Amino acid sequence: MKKIHETTLFSVRGDQVWEVISNVSRCDWLPTVNHVDLDGNIRSFEMEGMGKIKEKIIELNHETKTLVYSAIETRTPIEHHLATMKVVPIGDNACELEWSTEIEPEIFADAIKQGMQISINGLKSVLASK
Repeated sequence: MKKIHETTLFSVRGDQVWEVISNVSRCDWLPTVNHVDLDGNIRSFEMEGMGKIKEKIIELNHETKTLVYSAIETRTPIEHHLATMKVVPIGDNACELEWSTEIEPEIFADAIKQGMQISINGLKSVLASK
């Protein structure tokens, strides 16, 4: 199993980053996603290059600013996927986003990492436009 970890510093309050990522039906920060359907704790969307994806929201903790989700249905045969996003405040006007993903088979790790980096850049753009 491959583990991918991205840590990104933002020069905004942690609650501003959390406001965007905790709205699990929001997709304006996901450049390759045009629409998200939410049915209970299952979100469905189509991602450019990846096709249709269903994810289960495992944890959405506003107190710890932690989102945990798992891809449960994909076009490709993924055996295991588990992702955690956590916003860690650093002072009054800064925070870190810690985003980790476990993926099996490992052959999909590069695509997952690229998707994470594209999404982080999208998040930066959304936050800069506020």
